[in-house]
Amino acid sequence: MSSDAVVQCPICSKEMPERMINAHLDTGCSDTGPSAASSPNLAKTPHDHVRNTKSAKSSGNAKVHPLFQKPNRDPARSEPSTFARPTQSKKRNAGEAAQFVDTPPAAGPSKRQKISTNVSQAAPLAERLRPSLLAEYVGQAHLTEAGSMLMNSLASGSLGSMIFWGPPGCGKTTLARLVAKQSGSIFKELSATIVGINEVRPIFEEAKNSLRLTGRKTILFFDEIHRFNKSQQDIFLPFLEQGHIQLIGATTENPSFKLTGALLSRCRQRRVFVLDRLSDANIEEIISRAIVRLSPAAEESGAVEPESSPAIIEFPSSPQRPPTPLSSQLPLSSPTSSPSDDTSPNPPSALFPAFPHITTSVLASMVSLSSGDARTALSLLDLVISASKTTPEHKLIEDLRRSVSASYDRSGDSRYDMISALHKSVRGSDVDAAMYWLARMLSGGEDPLYIARRMVVCASEDIGLADNHALPLAMTALQACQVIGMPECRINLAHIVAYLAEAPKSTRSYEAYNRAEVAAKSDLTLPVPLVMRNAPTSLMKELGYSEGYRYNPDYAHPVHNDYVPPQIHGQQFMRKPGDVSGKIWDEAALKDWEREENGGNKWEGRSLIL
Repeated sequence: MSSDAVVQCPICSKEMPERMINAHLDTGCSDTGPSAASSPNLAKTPHDHVRNTKSAKSSGNAKVHPLFQKPNRDPARSEPSTFARPTQSKKRNAGEAAQFVDTPPAAGPSKRQKISTNVSQAAPLAERLRPSLLAEYVGQAHLTEAGSMLMNSLASGSLGSMIFWGPPGCGKTTLARLVAKQSGSIFKELSATIVGINEVRPIFEEAKNSLRLTGRKTILFFDEIHRFNKSQQDIFLPFLEQGHIQLIGATTENPSFKLTGALLSRCRQRRVFVLDRLSDANIEEIISRAIVRLSPAAEESGAVEPESSPAIIEFPSSPQRPPTPLSSQLPLSSPTSSPSDDTSPNPPSALFPAFPHITTSVLASMVSLSSGDARTALSLLDLVISASKTTPEHKLIEDLRRSVSASYDRSGDSRYDMISALHKSVRGSDVDAAMYWLARMLSGGEDPLYIARRMVVCASEDIGLADNHALPLAMTALQACQVIGMPECRINLAHIVAYLAEAPKSTRSYEAYNRAEVAAKSDLTLPVPLVMRNAPTSLMKELGYSEGYRYNPDYAHPVHNDYVPPQIHGQQFMRKPGDVSGKIWDEAALKDWEREENGGNKWEGRSLIL
């Protein structure tokens, strides 16, 4: 083959002289040199004319219709198009043919630009506001902080294949894109929901050729990888083992059950990175940043530019810029995550001047209703921004609650109503009702640690001295929820809720503290008796500190000391077991219990009290 023969680039399929192919590959297929058609040394055979014509169409020097041209930044250098009208098929009607009529570009944005803008605006807000830099990524600090395994692998250039496991909306796709962009690798994105094996094979072959010819690695982000069955997952094995491609698989299911052991073993050190559900602080930061970017000043400066997200995406390597700190973007009054009742005559202050209807309570409701899902949070924000700025706060919050599938709001009254119902069901020894409210809260997305902490309180407040094993078991359940997490820790919560509901109840210690608190607050200046004071120095002993104190272990019999100030001497805070003094006797309430829960039988404790 002569040096002037036309060859085709194995990566971008562009045709060019053979002598130019090496330089073309060295530039990563980004050169804009002359095409095969512009070479004066090529023979002008009919076949060459066809090839040269095709090459000219793919060359950057060929004139194309304004519809397919990028807008010229320099108006002085722009020239009217001389695109010739293409030959129309006889079957094409006049309306279709009119689309190709060449007209001079009008002043202002072209039709192509308008179409592109409309398509961009049609993308969901969560897609349009994806961060473009790794430093702008919110959440998952255990993966993105300096010194983490993921960041060390990225810095050393030995990223390898990995699996991202986490709930929806926690940032798996965004993190994969940013990692690939940071590494400078070619990035391909596919989803198991819309592709099969036949669509995956060409990616592998292209990655193999690119690695051999240019040295650039290819990262394939495969979303919903658990949708591929185990036989389909085997297609990744040879290419991962030979290093032709680096896989980042994303899944919401447990990889131990949904992915094959062979696939996991080819991920370096069986690396499965667990992404947690975003915290309320993370969601609040995401919403706040989005509001800043959607403000009129940001939109005028072009700050909201969506990233293209087709089925397959390739990120060009580009220098990074330092992120803008959030503190310089947000107003001085930062939003809080707890709602406040608007009982004052003045309306709530606006957190964001551009959107005065986004108040503290509205922001807290968006954070709570999102349940750690950033995509849901931005969808709720889109609804709020599209609402009228004069919409009352309570009406806006109510609309938000109705817009989500779950009516459980972790910042509203429903959260506290349900935890109250759960606690009272345990106190009333109704284990069935307690299980129902536990399931309602967990199904609505409640933090299991919030429930476990309440059960620790319930163990001392309601069970108390009647069962001294209740508090240690409740603390163990809290620790289990911290270590295991959802969904498995729901079993630990069911265990402790059932135990506390069926345990005997005693409020002696709780009531004793309440009585003592009343006495303590009545006079907080009562001094400690001298006999109760410690005397570590000779001066204190001379002043009478600890004089007359009887050390109880030294005696073979009980002894008396003045433990409290004389003003409260003799007051009894802790009642004896079985002491019902001060308790209410309601005959109607007792008969109601006997009828509804005791099968109509008389309560056996009547004879002991009456």
